[in-house]
Parts: sequence; structure tokens; C-alpha cells
Amino acid sequence: MTALSAREQAIHLLRRGVSNAEVARRLHVPRGTVSWWKHRDRAKRDELPGRKRSACMHCYGDELNRPAYAYLLGLYLGDGHILLPNEYRRTQSLQITCDDKWPGIQDSVEQAMRQVLPNNKPCRVRRTGCHDIKVYSNHLTCLFPQHGPGKKHLRTIALQPWQQEIVDAHPWEFLRGLIHSDGCRITNWATRTVAGVTKRHEYPRYFFTNTSVDIIGLFTTTLDAVGIQWKTASRSNGGFNISVARKDSVALMDTHIGPKY
Repeated sequence: MTALSAREQAIHLLRRGVSNAEVARRLHVPRGTVSWWKHRDRAKRDELPGRKRSACMHCYGDELNRPAYAYLLGLYLGDGHILLPNEYRRTQSLQITCDDKWPGIQDSVEQAMRQVLPNNKPCRVRRTGCHDIKVYSNHLTCLFPQHGPGKKHLRTIALQPWQQEIVDAHPWEFLRGLIHSDGCRITNWATRTVAGVTKRHEYPRYFFTNTSVDIIGLFTTTLDAVGIQWKTASRSNGGFNISVARKDSVALMDTHIGPKY
């Protein structure tokens, strides 16, 4: 049986109500070290004084804003990632990277974070040409169990049953999150010659690009569910482009998503 480290013994005693001074005396460690261990343990469990705990439907049975979550899930699968605590960070953080060309999307991301985690305050970190929209909570991996080591396209990405239920109930919010992260609406054009005259024809089109086969599958399955016709094309970098170009499908996408802003 492996012996407990001094820190593990201290945490065990502190959780039983033993004072910092007594723990330091018993384990022969500085009182300041014990205080730091206690602080880290309480932060990990969202128990710091004067600080509201993070909402979590799994740990505390809190109500989840499902439309906002569906949108945030799409954003996370596209341009988001979670950082776990380490010696420099005491809390998990969710980070969504947003291009500065679309300030409205940055506002939407921040609003969704506030709605999903109402007790946590998002922040913005400036980078060259973009901002990282971040929120801190020790329950992010509860909300996004797809987190894991390595890049998303190198590991399996599958929704949990409770997540699929939310996506089924709010498919457009999920699609909007995916489009706002890894998609776009553009104006395509083509030419044709009629009676010797070359005419230019312009038409709107949606694209979604991702290198994860699983995420592409989630996107196209949801498109099917809302009646959107789509086509796929391989890219030279190994990823995939999903194109929505049929007039009626584009009109439906415009009604629920629209161009980035």
C-alpha cells in the first residue's frame, strides 16, 4: 500500500476540521505551506470564501441554459479548448478564440458563457488579430466531457446522451456555434455564355471546415435533422469542407444563422 504524501495527509486532516497550526505541528511542515495546500484544495472544490461556486448540472443539480449550452458546445468543438489546473493555474479554463473581424461573435460567445456559467465572469485576452474569450470553472470537464489529451481530430469526439438530447432539442443553436467557429457565409460566382455573351452569376453559400471526421459527422447529421442539403469536398490538408449551396437550404440557414458579424 502506497504511503500518503505529506500534502495528502494534510488535506485529509484539514477536511476533518484540524487547524492549520495543528496540521503543521503533526506533519513537521511550515504553517504557510499548510495554508497554501488548504487554499488550493478549497479552490479546487469551489469553496473559497466570498466566491460563488460554479453552476454544474451534474455535481449540484443546477438548471442548465440549454440553448446557450448548445451554442457554446458548437463553439468548443470548433475553436475551443480547455486547460486543466497545474502549478500555475488552480482552475480549469475554457478558451474560445475569435477573430477581431467579427466583434459581434465575441459578444455572443461571452454572453453564452455567462448564461451557461452564471456565477463565473468571462474575460477577454487580446492577441494579434483576435481575442481569446475565457471563463474559469472547475466544472468545465463536467460540461464538456469531450476534453482529452491531444488535438480533437486525433481522438474520438462523441456526444454523451444528455448532450445529444440538448442538440436534438436546439439544433440551430448547435449549428450556429459550429458556423461561428469553423464556418462562414460567402458569395460564390460562376460564369456562363448565353448567345455569345458571358454572364456572371453570384450566389450565397455556407462552408464549414474541420479536420475531425467525428465533428464533421456531428455537423452533417444535425444538418440532416433540420432539412439542409449539403455536399462535401476533401481539402489538400486532409480536412473536409461541407458546402451548403442550394437556394432553399441557404435561405433556411440565413433565417437561423446568417453571416458572421
